[in-house]
Amino acid sequence: MTSVYGDIQAKDEFTHPLGPEKNFNESMYFNFFDGERGYGGFLRTGNRANEGYAEVTLCLYLPGGEVMFNYKRPEIADNDAFDAGGMRFEVVEPLAKHRTLYEGSAVFLREPEQMAEPGQAFRDNPHKQVSLDLIHEAVGPVFGSTGAQREAVDPDREFARAHYEQHMQIRGSLVIDGESTEINGLGLRDHSWGPRYWQALKYYRWLNCTFGPDFGLMVSEVRPAEGASIQSGVVFRGESLERISTVNIDTEFLPDSPYHQRRLTATLGLESGEQLTLEGSVKGFIPLRNRRAGMVTHIGEGMTEYRCEGRIGLGISEYLDQIQ
Repeated sequence: MTSVYGDIQAKDEFTHPLGPEKNFNESMYFNFFDGERGYGGFLRTGNRANEGYAEVTLCLYLPGGEVMFNYKRPEIADNDAFDAGGMRFEVVEPLAKHRTLYEGSAVFLREPEQMAEPGQAFRDNPHKQVSLDLIHEAVGPVFGSTGAQREAVDPDREFARAHYEQHMQIRGSLVIDGESTEINGLGLRDHSWGPRYWQALKYYRWLNCTFGPDFGLMVSEVRPAEGASIQSGVVFRGESLERISTVNIDTEFLPDSPYHQRRLTATLGLESGEQLTLEGSVKGFIPLRNRRAGMVTHIGEGMTEYRCEGRIGLGISEYLDQIQ
């Protein structure tokens, strides 16, 4: 599967020269969901070499509702590879096949909501050893842009100048404290580079699910700090891809909370005029945060069971909000 929608090339699968901006970030993200066994999760490495560190995140959703999590900021001196803090990403075949690995510890959370106070959550809960080795193979086309045609703006207001995504199928193994589980599932990956602050946006909603090797969706609603929200997304069916032009998301939050731990419904308008309804039920949830310059950014990560066109699959619902 090497179809490309946008100006992405095979060379873009590898790291790029560091930009001059202090907040230059290059990141890769991979999620995976094994519906039969009830496991899911995501891995992310964001190289911030001009600031001297990488952001390394591991999140694992377990069948009983528990979540295993780790976040590290290991020191890095360059942007030559995604290899830090026990996490490593390899390009096996550009635009088609990747390998992700993690070797290290993670905190085991029977009550994942405790991560709202990460310091205490890491102190009060047990830690387990994790070994993860996954192969991600494309089932849908690459879609996105290098951002070469975009007008440059203030780096402090940037989030992802270059960005692309792809639906995948995943096979491999997950070992937790010596107990091994085979992973055979589906998911999505993304790759972005350019200046980034998590505080540059007012909010976003990012929904994605790969229902099978023939059908998947990505839904995005982004509200910049100034201006109207940007609604977009794609539906892939086989090797064809259609853009989503309008997005209306109705979310059931916990009372007096930004936590979307219940249900959501997204009404999607396609460029063809077709309308799709995507229904989601959150099966596992963890609240994460990012802080800078006195601002606190909440990022809610929900493993979500989606329904669309009579299909059922697991995916992610990621909600970012600035907490004033």
